[in-house]
Amino acid sequence: MTAFPAEDMEMTRLLVVSDVAVSRQWYEEVLGAHVHSAYESACVLSLLGNWLLLVSGGGPTDDKPTVTMAPPADPDRVSAELIFRVRDCHGAYETLRARGAAFLTPPLDRGYEIRAFFRDPDGHLFEISELVT
Repeated sequence: MTAFPAEDMEMTRLLVVSDVAVSRQWYEEVLGAHVHSAYESACVLSLLGNWLLLVSGGGPTDDKPTVTMAPPADPDRVSAELIFRVRDCHGAYETLRARGAAFLTPPLDRGYEIRAFFRDPDGHLFEISELVT
């Protein structure tokens, strides 16, 4: 029996985007991701030691016969987000904003953490968060 998880395994986050080239540019310029490989309908990025796979949408396939892959239909209805734990939320906010990130609000101090939210071109939600100690 194979161990799961095992040390030699990796996890990749997949995001469905409407335009792989536009998203690739945003992830490189705004988040500082590095392209590992790129194809017409997909792009594999390296970001903070993790893999991020950007793919164009599509209909069901033999191995997922009831699943349609699509970018978020409504960016205000979220079922997942990516969170960056940062040392300085205000500093990260200014850096990302200068690179083109569109934040929902400036960083808010919630007492135990300072956080701010922004979206990619397709509406996927991101958070920067600083623990207050």
